[in-house]
Amino acid sequence: MSYTLKQLAEKIGAEVHGDETYIIHSLATLSTANAQQIAFLANKKYSQQLADTKAGAVIISSQHLKDCNTHALVMNNPYLGYALTAQLLDTTPKPANSIHPSAQISADVTLGDNVAIGANTVIEHGAVISDNVTIGAGCFIGVQAKIGANTKLWSNVSIYHRVEIGQDCLIQANTVIGSDGFGYANDQGKWLKIPQLGSVIIGNKVEIGASTTIDRGALENTVIKDGVILDNQIQIAHNVVIGENTAMAACSVIAGSTVIGKNCVIAGLVGINGHIEVADGCVFTGMTMVTKDINESGVYSSGMPCQPNKEWNKNNARIRKLESILKRIKSAEHDIEHLNNIIEKE
Repeated sequence: MSYTLKQLAEKIGAEVHGDETYIIHSLATLSTANAQQIAFLANKKYSQQLADTKAGAVIISSQHLKDCNTHALVMNNPYLGYALTAQLLDTTPKPANSIHPSAQISADVTLGDNVAIGANTVIEHGAVISDNVTIGAGCFIGVQAKIGANTKLWSNVSIYHRVEIGQDCLIQANTVIGSDGFGYANDQGKWLKIPQLGSVIIGNKVEIGASTTIDRGALENTVIKDGVILDNQIQIAHNVVIGENTAMAACSVIAGSTVIGKNCVIAGLVGINGHIEVADGCVFTGMTMVTKDINESGVYSSGMPCQPNKEWNKNNARIRKLESILKRIKSAEHDIEHLNNIIEKE
């Protein structure tokens, strides 16, 4: 697929500087692009590459136009332009193009129009698959599960019984939705499993990365609301609720029955405790540990940045001495207070 610069500009909301009829076939970076490709500059860190790029065109802001020696699409947000252009020039194949003969589909499954199902997929009884759904090879769709229109599942995704997924969702390979939450009672040292009787309800336009796990609720449902984006290898425990348009990066975890507000940003390796609430608009930087309610929007951090090993060892040794240092400080404070009392009496 190819576009003229005029066509691209109309679709991404940019202004052409150069030949409107120039044809673009694909995307590339400033340093690797050739004359048939378009690049973009959204991070000033790479601005030195602009003058030497071999790209046929570049998506840039007006402030960089003077340094551009090729055709340009000028807009206020070049990164957004890059994202829109990538959608137009996307060459990603579909997970499936038809209903493969090896797919095992129960007789009472409801299939919408234009559904594609890959090889060796299993869809159990009572499931509802809406129009234009694409299901990749080796997927499992459980009893009475529902998948909304235009949703796409890549290979080996497991959707457990009675899970509901909204419209226009994207779920990457090997993700599991609706597995049992971690629910057990202790009976004199032995663990007794508690059946997880809730489900998972996923809204519209939700994207879920590869190998992410979302547990079903114990009694009520786990809920992922509209517009949420989840990265790879995330754990969402039972009865968690995530508000609209919240973003969560790889390897972060949320423990059970926690409520996350809308429009939050959760960086990688963040751990969020169970049975707490997080306000709308919170940002947690990488490796933050959230242990209690967060009632106000803002940026929160607790991760320890790396440092040279010798420096870390010295600081760690000092940390081990904190208790004795605290005792000495308290003793010194007591002595000072005693001396002050003597002086005042004199």
